[in-house]
Amino acid sequence: MATYKIPDSIEFAGDYDLKNIFLHNHVGEVIDIKNLVQELNIYESIYKNALTGSLVIVDAQNLIAKLEIQGTERISFTLSTPGAIGDRSVINASEATGHPFHVYKITDRKQIAPGTLLYTLHFGSREFMRNLRTKVSQAYEGRLDRAVHQIMFDDNYLDSKKELTFEPCGNNDKVVIPNLRPFDAINMIASKSLPEKSSGVGYYFYETTKGFHFRSWDNMISVNGRHTRDTKQEFYYMPMNITDPTIEDKINHDYKSVESYRFINNFHDVAANTLGGTYGHRVITHNLFDKSYNIEDYHYHDDFVFSKHSESAGRGDLEKYAIAESNVDERPHNTVKNTSSVSDYAESRVSLQSTTQFLHNEETGAGYGLDVLQDGKQLGKRVAQQSQVIQGTALKLTVKGQSYLECGDLIEFKLRSVDEKNTDGKEDPQYAGKYVITKIRHQINPEKYTMVLECAKDSVKSGYSQSDFKIPANRNISTLRNTYEEEEGIVDY
Repeated sequence: MATYKIPDSIEFAGDYDLKNIFLHNHVGEVIDIKNLVQELNIYESIYKNALTGSLVIVDAQNLIAKLEIQGTERISFTLSTPGAIGDRSVINASEATGHPFHVYKITDRKQIAPGTLLYTLHFGSREFMRNLRTKVSQAYEGRLDRAVHQIMFDDNYLDSKKELTFEPCGNNDKVVIPNLRPFDAINMIASKSLPEKSSGVGYYFYETTKGFHFRSWDNMISVNGRHTRDTKQEFYYMPMNITDPTIEDKINHDYKSVESYRFINNFHDVAANTLGGTYGHRVITHNLFDKSYNIEDYHYHDDFVFSKHSESAGRGDLEKYAIAESNVDERPHNTVKNTSSVSDYAESRVSLQSTTQFLHNEETGAGYGLDVLQDGKQLGKRVAQQSQVIQGTALKLTVKGQSYLECGDLIEFKLRSVDEKNTDGKEDPQYAGKYVITKIRHQINPEKYTMVLECAKDSVKSGYSQSDFKIPANRNISTLRNTYEEEEGIVDY
């Protein structure tokens, strides 16, 4: 991976600045292995608590023996997009000013030529390894995000030296961590957390190349729970025509160009979303203190406006449901409502949740530190919101590497409609628009720096048309056939 260039001068989209890749072994020896590295990968995801990565190495010097590489080494480097401004544009894993990665595994070792080995070093962040080595057994009381701060920076637990970007919680509770690994403890707290300035339920705890994040989905798409967040980058699927005279800034044009894209998942898997409780969900809570129970039904179309969505994060512009509120089935004759949308079937998913009051001498419920009757309602919202993200529209993009992008950023994908009559650049009414980056693979080889982005959205760019159409009632009469009666008179020989 030997490249020599003028620092901070960008030559083409996908260019990068990576001067060295140092390998530190267990006795303090340091060697620059950049020329041996065929590929560097860094993986981040809002669904993963820590960064991981890999180095594919072609070794003709037998370093694996000389340095006694056995999985306790460290990797340090600094990667950036030339010309990018600010500390958050740099992936800093240096020894002096950053946070080196820790090697934990060697795989795929094989001899590809006489005297030449090929193998892969797998690495993770320091917190990734600390999580495997420590356990949390402690009680925390007060605002829930403060418990996360303590676990993150306590030298008995994660002992992190990195930046933690957090969204303040709006609920207080006492949480007892029963001998869990730090990430499991924080994930448990995340499931109970409610944003201070929006009505979302549940947080994501994840690490990017810039540090750790503890925040809700609402926070990724809105500012202070009220205003639509600005997008970090716009992407287009368009040809990169270097001879086009209308393109003044070729490099910026190419950074916004998508090399390839595909939809991993569409929101149109109505069966999976029905089973997952995305549209309708009944939660039955049983209060162990007074032996009472409560039933709460989550209704997708009624509750949609009470949380933020990728295309409706601000006030107004709310009816951008991922599935229209239309009649999908005949309604039983003995019901008052004459329509039946996907949200009207609360028993599509039924959850039984036990709760109690006075668990810690407080009258609040066991789930979220609120009134005990809120536990079922909040659980229904959390399950539906997470399902909307995981089972919603998922897009995979391959773009030029941009070190300033990270998971949780909001981007815009300007996808043109495939209508052959579309000559004015009209965008796809449902699948264009705003997406949150949920996963990133940073991929660096000797030629270029590319990124594979996985993005999600939980609403559509333009709302579906509404109508009063009702599925015609089926006038067929149900019949029963008794095989015994039909078979009377048949002689049994």
